Amino acid sequence: MARPVIGIVANHYLIDDQYPVQASGEMNIAALSDVCDAISMVVPSLPDNAASKELADIFDGFLFTGGRPNIHPSFYGHEETLAHGFFDINRDSLALPLIRHCVEVGKPILGICRGFQEFNVAFGGTLHPEIRDLPGRMNHRMPPEGSLEEKFALRHKINLKRNGLFCQILGSEQVTVNSLHGQGIDKAGERIILDGHASDGTPEALFIKDSKGFSLAVQWHPEWNASLDPVSGPIFRAFGKALRGQKFL
Repeated sequence: MARPVIGIVANHYLIDDQYPVQASGEMNIAALSDVCDAISMVVPSLPDNAASKELADIFDGFLFTGGRPNIHPSFYGHEETLAHGFFDINRDSLALPLIRHCVEVGKPILGICRGFQEFNVAFGGTLHPEIRDLPGRMNHRMPPEGSLEEKFALRHKINLKRNGLFCQILGSEQVTVNSLHGQGIDKAGERIILDGHASDGTPEALFIKDSKGFSLAVQWHPEWNASLDPVSGPIFRAFGKALRGQKFL
């Protein structure tokens, strides 16, 4: 049986502030290959809203990864401020309509970090530009120094809804994850079901209500050590089953 082919939505940015590239982190590719047993291809982020159907016809599913640029606040009705950081409007313009289309046609999709936030914005939700500034919230940002192992180390616990979708996939009501994000969900979108939160109340796991297919997203980075991690592995294995048209629960 042929392996499924996954589109990884690229981040668009400049090298040395002048050379444009379309790229994705190698850890995402490795997780799809090693855990999902899938072939992955990087999908360039181009501002073409009409591309959603064509791309969905080509690929068996999509991974919406993390990325340093943030979603431009105009996509959720907020004004741009310095706290919002810098942006990747090319990716915004491709990812948001593609997520909505995949949900409607049942194409399996998995969101990670920025992808988690894209799921929310795609369905009318909003984001807070710097959640560590909110009363009672911890600093969820990536440590500024250290090795990759230190930056992607487990940082805090996630409480999952009892008998919820993630609880069923992971076999536990509480798991420990890494944390490398500055922004977070402010208002949940209309069809967004928040299925897990950090101890400080920050949303960390979601799925799309009444989606015709696998439509899950997490705020942490399960691509790190995905083949060995007891939390990351089940998420990617469930995604792999969905890509093959199998039941993932």
